[in-house]
Amino acid sequence: MPAQPRVALFVTCLVDLFRPSVAFAAVKLLEQAGCMVEVPRGQTCCGQPAFNSGDRTTAEALARGLIDELAGYDYVVAPSGSCAGMLRTHLPELFDDEPPMKQRAIEVAGRCHELVSFLVDVLGVREVKAELAATATYHDSCSGLRELQVKGQPRALLASVASLDLIEMAESEVCCGFGGTFCVKYPEISTRMVTDKVESVEATGAGLLLAGDLGCLMNMAGRLKRLGSAVQVRHVAEVLAGDLAAPAIGEGRR
Repeated sequence: MPAQPRVALFVTCLVDLFRPSVAFAAVKLLEQAGCMVEVPRGQTCCGQPAFNSGDRTTAEALARGLIDELAGYDYVVAPSGSCAGMLRTHLPELFDDEPPMKQRAIEVAGRCHELVSFLVDVLGVREVKAELAATATYHDSCSGLRELQVKGQPRALLASVASLDLIEMAESEVCCGFGGTFCVKYPEISTRMVTDKVESVEATGAGLLLAGDLGCLMNMAGRLKRLGSAVQVRHVAEVLAGDLAAPAIGEGRR
């Protein structure tokens, strides 16, 4: 590993449009860990919505641009398990019939990581200097958990946040019902799933819900708000960076 890794921050569409404070928190965490962080200006959507909808033409076109845009960095880091999962796991699948391009995709994919996993597993970060007097619970987002094995890493770093009490909810690994286009295609099922999820959140007595994927967080925040809950919703990076200046997710935009 270089003495000061050159890291491309893959901001993600949802963070860019709805929660830029997550990106700033990610930059802060990466820089504190010794990285030189850049935000490639030509980055686009990771292509996951098109890929999951069967639109390979659009997904492939986005992938070609990203492979060029992300070239030359030591690592590519995203504050999202779903986007990082798309880049790391599925990017090469788009070029099975084009071996030279597939090899380039494999090389880029091998440098892509989810933010908290990168901090813990690659950089060896074991603690942060944040403090938050709160009781929180953590939701395991599907892509990060199942595609990237992100489970213990966020909990390990949250354990180092001074004054924070982390309580596990029942069935933390169960999907919240967002699933990208799933919530659009199957709204009744999605609503039932997110209702079950927020009931598990409420049952912990925690006043703060954390996760590593903004799509899941927005889905759960919306349901909590509609049910009149006082639970606050935050991206884990915001807590680890000690940066909670922005309103809670679901309570306002930039």
